[in-house]
Amino acid sequence: MEFAYTAEQEELIRTLRAFARKELAPRAARVDKSGEFPWDTWRQMGELGLLGLRTPAAYGGQEADLVTMGIAIEEVARGDFNASYGIQLAGLAGDIIGRNGSDEVKKRWLAANARGEAVIALALTEPSVGSDAANLVCRAVREGNEYVITGEKSGITLAMVAQAAIVFARTDARSKARGVTAFLVPLDLPGVSRSPLRDLGSHGAVRAVLAFDHVRIPASHRLGDEGTGFYQVMEGFDYNRILIALSCLGVAQVSLEETMAYVKERRAFGKALATFEGISFPIAEAATHLDAARWLCYRGLWLADRGQPYTKESAMAKWWGPKLSVETIHQCLLFHGHYGYTDELPFERRLRDVIGLEVGDGTAEVMKIIVARELMGRETLPY
Repeated sequence: MEFAYTAEQEELIRTLRAFARKELAPRAARVDKSGEFPWDTWRQMGELGLLGLRTPAAYGGQEADLVTMGIAIEEVARGDFNASYGIQLAGLAGDIIGRNGSDEVKKRWLAANARGEAVIALALTEPSVGSDAANLVCRAVREGNEYVITGEKSGITLAMVAQAAIVFARTDARSKARGVTAFLVPLDLPGVSRSPLRDLGSHGAVRAVLAFDHVRIPASHRLGDEGTGFYQVMEGFDYNRILIALSCLGVAQVSLEETMAYVKERRAFGKALATFEGISFPIAEAATHLDAARWLCYRGLWLADRGQPYTKESAMAKWWGPKLSVETIHQCLLFHGHYGYTDELPFERRLRDVIGLEVGDGTAEVMKIIVARELMGRETLPY
């Protein structure tokens, strides 16, 4: 077994940690308060190659392995948690379009997505369909050389600024998972409308409801064959769930490091706070859990890079990583006393941000169902 990063990955960690500290962290509070999308951050990430990690090299991408992608998202999240959404969604778009898109769609969108000049959202969740993604209601009807899309997508990250979305719609009412097809839909087409959501956190992720009222797109914008859309997104979700966990662990880790520095300096009753077991023991526990969760994540990505099954590890990481991050950041906030509760320090913002990923891309309950299924078989699935 090998637990070392390559020399290139070590250099990537140093580069991105400096980028996160110098460029991303100073902007994070501003973005949270304004709710404006940080185009400057997106373009910088594009210049660094972070948005093209899963894009084919022929279209300006890196074709990076998943362990490298995990490193990138963890380091970026240390500076600005919301910026990690860019790596997630640009990666999924690069993968899905790169494997399934027509030449026309690839030429128009992949390079622009990788450079940070275009944003492509992933439109799966619907108002009445969240975890049960095989039961989509949004439909796409073939009419000659076009498809007509009608329906609504809810809670779509980056939807307020995206120029296009990968939309999953039902093309066969008789099937569940096999009746879902993916399409690349430009969002400036007639019949598309957006309604912003007012979220607790992750304001820079500009989530929204997308409505499609008989939106016509060319058949060339279908991604892959009819009936393959559900499997395309589920394949991407397996690794993206681990990336989500690593983004949560990254922001929890930097919060813990800041807290350790604080309690070594802050004094009470004539001693540094770090000398009290009520402070040092929870820090030791958090550090242990973060390290264990991180290596679970990288083991999953390592398996994925080798073409081995990793669905169990993905689901384990997805429910544990965000939960652990919420608990760690909450404890860090408390250790900073009343200032930790103010917006002068980043803990309240980080706490609001990571709570969102206890929900997004699969709740803890759904992840535990997946783990149980992988451990004990499909007969353990709920009726």
